[in-house]
Amino acid sequence: MDITSGTLDEALERLHTSGPEFQGFLSNHGPMAVEALVRHGQARTVHRWLDRYETKLEDVPSPQARITDENWHEALGDRNRVTDWTTYFTHAIAERPWREVLAEWWPRLLPGIAGAATHPVIRVGHAVRTLLEEGEEAPRVAELAHAIGYWAARHTTLPVSVSPRGAASPDAALAALPRVPDQQGGVLARVAQLPDTAGWQEAADALNGPDDPEAARDQLTALVRATVHRYVGYGHGHGVLLVHSATAPNAVLRTLPALPRELWVPSLTAAWTASAALVAAFSPAEAQPSPDTGSLTPEEVFERAAAHGDEHVIKLTDTALDVASWTEDGDDRALAAGLRSTELIPSEF
Repeated sequence: MDITSGTLDEALERLHTSGPEFQGFLSNHGPMAVEALVRHGQARTVHRWLDRYETKLEDVPSPQARITDENWHEALGDRNRVTDWTTYFTHAIAERPWREVLAEWWPRLLPGIAGAATHPVIRVGHAVRTLLEEGEEAPRVAELAHAIGYWAARHTTLPVSVSPRGAASPDAALAALPRVPDQQGGVLARVAQLPDTAGWQEAADALNGPDDPEAARDQLTALVRATVHRYVGYGHGHGVLLVHSATAPNAVLRTLPALPRELWVPSLTAAWTASAALVAAFSPAEAQPSPDTGSLTPEEVFERAAAHGDEHVIKLTDTALDVASWTEDGDDRALAAGLRSTELIPSEF
């Protein structure tokens, strides 16, 4: 990742003058997208991309009241307190190491991983990846405070609780998940059906859920690979929302190195629960054939994502390139997922 130009820090500073959502519920993907663009050699495109993306963003919401170590419970999940939460975490990270703050809040926030369609945890994953691999410059530390604050404000629990205790691989467990009966509504309407969807609980619990932290990390890695691969055939159920079935667990995987090992197993459980909910809510009944990647390299696939310009395409292709990098000979199916997203998601650029 080439950060010598300061492009990422400049972009983050620009984005921190805008709120985390717009039009009432849409998430500001700017921090996630620019981090991916810079990481994959597209720094020259960042400010031009932002010039267009910023036109739909909104101002930072007005603060409501101070959040403290004593009263935070009452503000958890209150979207109107997002600026209060950002202020709280900005002060916390200024006073203590960011890893310490993250470790304290991670188990508090995990039950609400599905909030805002998993966008907050994805934003945290991008922020942590940069801090771990590229350094702790002020705008990057500030981005983590914004990301955790967004998660706290949009903390939302699912109407189901999953306890992986079977023997199924992520591929097999995903394939066995039944679809919710009514596929017409939005996210909240669909996931509300999970408790009454016949066979869903059993299928979700059938995932192999190891107790060992290293094994949990390996299973989380396998989950990311499985959801990326699945997007190739089933992403057409909802090109945008099924992106998050892959990018949310990958955000958790990116964060694991910054967390105490005792948090790795519950992190796998939370990530699987969120992915399983999205897959059941939006997967179509039938798969489509895979697009031909030909002789495209990972760099060329990401160039296509950057040229397309949609933030979800950029995010999914970023995750797909992670998956492709995990095998010595690459992973054509992972690259096909990135290409599929350019077909399924309209470009506004």
